[in-house]
Amino acid sequence: MIIEFDNFTIAEIQEKNAWSICDLMLANQDRFKPYFPETLAQNNNPTLAKLFAESKVKQFKNNEEYLFTLKENETNKIIGLIYIKELDWINKQGELAYCLDYNYKGQNLVSKAIKHLCVHAFTELGLNKLQIIVYKENKASINVALNNNFTWQKTLLKEYTPPNSEPLDMELYEKHK
Repeated sequence: MIIEFDNFTIAEIQEKNAWSICDLMLANQDRFKPYFPETLAQNNNPTLAKLFAESKVKQFKNNEEYLFTLKENETNKIIGLIYIKELDWINKQGELAYCLDYNYKGQNLVSKAIKHLCVHAFTELGLNKLQIIVYKENKASINVALNNNFTWQKTLLKEYTPPNSEPLDMELYEKHK
C-alpha cells in the first residue's frame, strides 16, 4: 500500500527501511525518547534496526500492528513513522501513534498523513474507531487529532509513564467511521 500526497509517500514498513529508520531515530533521539522509548531502543544501531524492521514487517503481515513510513519523495528519506496499533479486531478499533523528524515539524505533514491513513483504516482494514492518545501539553499532536475531526473523549489518569519520569495524564481523542 502506497499513498502519495504533496511531495511525500506513506508506505508499509519494509525490511530495507532498517537503516533509514535507525538514522531517523538517532537524529531525533532527544525528541522521541519521552514518547517512543521502545522504538528508539530497538533502533539505536543498525543491527537492532534490522531486527526491528523484520519484526514490524511480520506484525504487519499478521495484522497485529501496522507501521508505516513517511518519506520525502525527492530524497527518499524516511522523515516519520506512523503506527496503527493496539488493534482490537472484535471491536474493530485501533490507536494511531506517530513521530516526525524535527526538520519537518510545523508543516502539517502528520495531519495530512493521518487523514489518508484514517481513510485506509476505515475502508481497507475495516476498522470502525480510531484513537489518538496525547499528552495535554503536546499541542502539535492535539492539532493532528483536531485537524482530522477526532473528538476529545476524556482524560486518562496516569495513563503513561515516560522513562525516568512520573506518570502522566493523557488525553483520549476518537474518530468513528
